Amino acid sequence: MAKIGSIDVGAFPLLLAPMEDVSDPPFRALCKEQGADVVYTEFISSEGLIRDAAKSTQKLDIYEKERPVGIQIFGAELDSMLQAIDIVERSNPDIIDINFGCPVKKVVCKNAGAGILRDIPLMVKLTEEMVKRTKLPVTVKTRLGWDSDSVKIVEVAERLQDVGIQAISIHGRTRVQMYKGNADWQPIADVKNNQRMHIPVFGNGDVDTPEMALKMRDEYGLDGAMIGRASIGYPWFFKEVKHFFNTGEHLAPPTIQERVAAARRHLEMSIDWKGDKLGVFETRRHYTNYFKGIPHFKEYRMKMVTSDDAADVFAAFDEVEEKFADFQFV
Repeated sequence: MAKIGSIDVGAFPLLLAPMEDVSDPPFRALCKEQGADVVYTEFISSEGLIRDAAKSTQKLDIYEKERPVGIQIFGAELDSMLQAIDIVERSNPDIIDINFGCPVKKVVCKNAGAGILRDIPLMVKLTEEMVKRTKLPVTVKTRLGWDSDSVKIVEVAERLQDVGIQAISIHGRTRVQMYKGNADWQPIADVKNNQRMHIPVFGNGDVDTPEMALKMRDEYGLDGAMIGRASIGYPWFFKEVKHFFNTGEHLAPPTIQERVAAARRHLEMSIDWKGDKLGVFETRRHYTNYFKGIPHFKEYRMKMVTSDDAADVFAAFDEVEEKFADFQFV
């Protein structure tokens, strides 16, 4: 059984990765219902929190049904990160996660996210002070290194453990790779196999089939899998992986009725949480995957992703459900 601090997260937990404009409360709720063991918020700017920026503070919303839930923050200034910890604690999450892995230029150029991989001493110092600041378990999400010439993840993970983190999630690419090429899980396994490591080591990157999750567990010996892109518009992925683990067989894919019901609920919850305009806008990226595999779907997808009126999107869902009622997904 893996534990994050005193939180039992089960044998080989499946974690929903923190993804900007994806891992919001409506989507986290859907993933939790479908078997996600731990969910994380979108990453939140420490500078945004201490300025009380609306977009940052709204991301602190968490709900009882999500637990255990982690709030993820990023930044590179110690004072801001410590103040952010104080603000985050008021939302009463189960876990505080530090983002040392985001490769996006606007984050990296401020030495935050994966940018801090160029300054490991600062990374360790920030982490140490943040662990001291809170009684909540602190975890880290990071990458293998800045580039292929600076991969020191075994040493880095050990140093972060030594200053008090309770788990580490590692994406199997460097910052320079962004999301290109294949994720390399071997360095993550090397972290896990380090005799001095005693905290859970979770793998991230390219877990896009139940077979890949099984490989991460059985061949690489990791403690859990963090799922990102495979879950976008497809919260059933978590349930499918667990079914495969238990039976060795693939679960039948969700029917068109189940997909429409999930998309409809997703949009309803999003509107309730963000209001009509943002609620409609920020669920758009999920629709391609909700209905992936349907032939000649472009006409309906365009209705879903171009209309600003929720009524039009709901009407498109109804059309799809009626027109493709007998379609069999494979």
